[in-house]
Amino acid sequence: MAYDFYLDKILLPIPPSKLEIKVNNQNRTLTLINEGEINILKKVGLSDITFTCLIPQIKYPFAVYMGEFKPASFFLDAFEELKENPEPFQFIVSRVKPNGELLFDNNITVSLEYHIITEDWENHTFDLEVEIVLKEYRHWGTKKVEIVDPPPDAPQGSPHQAIIHKDRPAENPPEASSYTVVRGDSLWAIARRYLDDGSRWREIYNLNPQIAERNLGTGRASYTIYPNQVLNLPDIQRRNEDASNIRVVH
Repeated sequence: MAYDFYLDKILLPIPPSKLEIKVNNQNRTLTLINEGEINILKKVGLSDITFTCLIPQIKYPFAVYMGEFKPASFFLDAFEELKENPEPFQFIVSRVKPNGELLFDNNITVSLEYHIITEDWENHTFDLEVEIVLKEYRHWGTKKVEIVDPPPDAPQGSPHQAIIHKDRPAENPPEASSYTVVRGDSLWAIARRYLDDGSRWREIYNLNPQIAERNLGTGRASYTIYPNQVLNLPDIQRRNEDASNIRVVH
């Protein structure tokens, strides 16, 4: 059987006699009180790839090169460059039967973690043995999120957000004349949704004297709101008139 080993675009002149690919997982074993062990299953981890290759100093008849013979220094320089380059590369193994039938291939995006160079002078050879350790690489990216802070006088955050009792989805469309508070609400957020301007939260506050009344004697801010609290909203006609009076100043 014939093997071809490629590191990036580098063909190893003599294929390694042994290849080890360790397919890792990220499962976690936990011990429960009086219940023994359980296994938390997670997604597959990154594979580790290890092999040792012979880099000859002279041209052997069984060695294969891309083009003409290349000395060991060529391959050592190439390994060093792969290790220092912050970009991943492809590790490819091609397998062919003696009759020419193609078997399965490996084509894995990897990084070169380290390599160990061994010279064996005792056996009167100048050839090098190089242990190669690769790590599978997965492409990834980040997302950019822009956070805009509201004006400092906005009733946001504790204690202005609704005190948490239970989760319940909002039931009111933007055209509603009233609104039922849900977990995590604030007057600023409600004004932004229904009046298109969070800074108009005081209009809702002034329209609902029960907000301040409920907070009397509690030590909380007078505009703290609570889940399931029903708030009156400015009427639709007024909201439209206010929106039409907004001018853009350049």
